[in-house]
Amino acid sequence: MFRNFSPLRGFGVRSVVSYVQGQSPKSGIREYFYYVDHQGMLFLDDARMKNFTSCFKEKKFLAFFFRRLKRNDTDRYTEDFPYLSLCGRERNFVRCDDLPIVFTHVLQTPENLNLFSYAHAGDLLVVPFQPDKIFMSTNSGRVYHPAPETTGGIGLVRSKLAIEFSNSFEFLKGEESDPSHFTWKGTRYTLDSDWYRDKISNREGTKL
Repeated sequence: MFRNFSPLRGFGVRSVVSYVQGQSPKSGIREYFYYVDHQGMLFLDDARMKNFTSCFKEKKFLAFFFRRLKRNDTDRYTEDFPYLSLCGRERNFVRCDDLPIVFTHVLQTPENLNLFSYAHAGDLLVVPFQPDKIFMSTNSGRVYHPAPETTGGIGLVRSKLAIEFSNSFEFLKGEESDPSHFTWKGTRYTLDSDWYRDKISNREGTKL
């Protein structure tokens, strides 16, 4: 039996949770356990080495997995694995470094629409890119963007892309306050931070 020391809700608190990959708590049910890092890479939770060589890379699998991702509404592992991806009778429990949805690339369609790709699945997993809703936390320096509601409506922007975005922020109220504007492809947007506060409030309220 694998004993995993997993972080709880990003506060550095650790607890012990025991599981076996592929365990069957009842007939016909199999359970697996996964981890999403802050770059958006998906791993088996008990992988000893978590790097590019050990993450899942097949885009069709990633799309299948993340399209089914939602909050863990079962009575199992809800504290340590707050998200769940269901595949038939297979339960895939998911924990993450910050958030399970991590945006990796901005894609442009032939119609000049901007899409935000996540989970390293290319154009198989996208949401509309909303430059007026980019949010940077002045506490952590991390950048966030609206995501599918099934996982809480908020996603993290991977660090490499966040660094690229950082030069486009303006802080008219001072650098200790939230960014006020963001420039994208020559257009200057007034940033809406209210959506972020609503999502964070809901997330904390549900202890996820």
